[in-house]
Amino acid sequence: MAWDAIILGAGAAGMMAAIEAGRRGRKVLVIDHARAAGEKIRISGGGRCNFTNLGIAPERFLSQNPRFAVSALKRFTQWDFIARIDAAGIAWHEKTLGQLFCDGPATQVVAMLLRDMERAGVTLWLDCAPGAIRQDDKGFALETPRGTQRARALVVATGGKSIPKMGATGLGYQIAGQFGLPVVETRPALVPLTFAEQELAWMRPLAGVSVAARVAAGRARFDEAVLFTHRGLSGPAILQASSYWREGDPILVDLAPGQDMAGALRAAKAAQGKAALRTVLGRWLPERLARHLEEAAGISGPMAELPGATLDRIAAQVNGWRLVPVGSEGYRTAEVTLGGVDTRALDGRTMEAKGVPGLFFIGEVVDVTGWLGGYNFQWAWSSGWAAGQAL
Repeated sequence: MAWDAIILGAGAAGMMAAIEAGRRGRKVLVIDHARAAGEKIRISGGGRCNFTNLGIAPERFLSQNPRFAVSALKRFTQWDFIARIDAAGIAWHEKTLGQLFCDGPATQVVAMLLRDMERAGVTLWLDCAPGAIRQDDKGFALETPRGTQRARALVVATGGKSIPKMGATGLGYQIAGQFGLPVVETRPALVPLTFAEQELAWMRPLAGVSVAARVAAGRARFDEAVLFTHRGLSGPAILQASSYWREGDPILVDLAPGQDMAGALRAAKAAQGKAALRTVLGRWLPERLARHLEEAAGISGPMAELPGATLDRIAAQVNGWRLVPVGSEGYRTAEVTLGGVDTRALDGRTMEAKGVPGLFFIGEVVDVTGWLGGYNFQWAWSSGWAAGQAL
C-alpha cells in the first residue's frame, strides 16, 4: 500500500508529526511495536504528564550543536502546545520552576493526541513491529507483519534507549546508520547516580531523606532536591547534573545553598554552647541528616566543646560535599537518552536528512536533550510539528 508518509513510533514526537501532516491532507501511517500509544506520556510526571515548561530556551538543551533546536522551538512554542491543551479542556497547573502538569491523569494528553490523529485521518497500527527498510526512486519500502508498505517519506520517531522495559530500543540509530547518518555516542541522561561502597555505606542510613541542595557537575549548577537512596543519590538536582557528568569527574553537593555554614556554626557555638550539633544543623537540614552528620563524625558533646577545626570540617561537608560517582543506574531508570542522530546531518527547519531526501528524524532519537521538567516533551512537540509541516 502507498502512503505519503510512514511514521515509526507512536510517542509524543511521532503523533505530533502525524497530526500536522494529516491536517495538511497527507495520507499518513503511524506504526509502533507497542500495544498502546504514548506510553512514556502516560507514565511521565508521576502519571500527571509534565507536558512542557514556561522557561523553554535553547541553552536548556544539550547537543553538539545547541543552536540546532532553535528553529523548531521558536516555530512551535510552549505557548502553542498550551493552547492545544486548553482547547482540549485539559486542566493544568504550574508546579515549580515553570513545570506544567495536568491536574488529572496523563492519559488525557494521550487521548487528545489520538483524537487529533483520528480527526486528521491518520492510520495507526499498534503491536506492529517494523522490519527491513529499502529506498528506491519512489521513496521507501517498509516490511511489516501486515505486508510491505510504501511511502514517499519516512519519519523516524522511535525515541532513545531509556526505559527498555517499556519497549525502548536502538532502532532509530540503526536506521540512521543504514542510510549513512552519523550518530553521536549515546548515554543515559536524567538518571540517578551510583557510588562506591565507601560512599554508599555513609548514604544508606539516609535512604528516603530529601534535602534542598545545589549540585554542580562541571560548569552546570542546579538548585533542586537531592534524594538519598539505597543505591546512591537521586532527586531532580542529581538527575539534572547527570546529563553533564562524565565518568571520573566529581560532583559537588551543597546541602545548604546560600548558607555560610562555617560562620553559622561558629556563631552558634558562641551563642548556644549547650546545644547539640544536630540541633543547630537542624535549622537548615532535615533532622535525620543533621543527626547522621553528628553521629558519623563521632560527635557527642555540646557545641561549646567542639573545636573550631571540627566545626569547619562539618561545614565543609555540608557546603562542599565532593563525590566521585562510579556510574549511573543506566537506561533502566534514565528518563531520556543523551546523544543520538547527529544534527549536522539534519535540516534544522524540517528535520529531514540532508543527504537522504524524504527521511526525517524527530524527538529523542536526535542529538537534542532537554533539562528535566517538560523540556524533552517540548522538543518532541516542536520537532514533530516541524517535520509535519514538511511532509
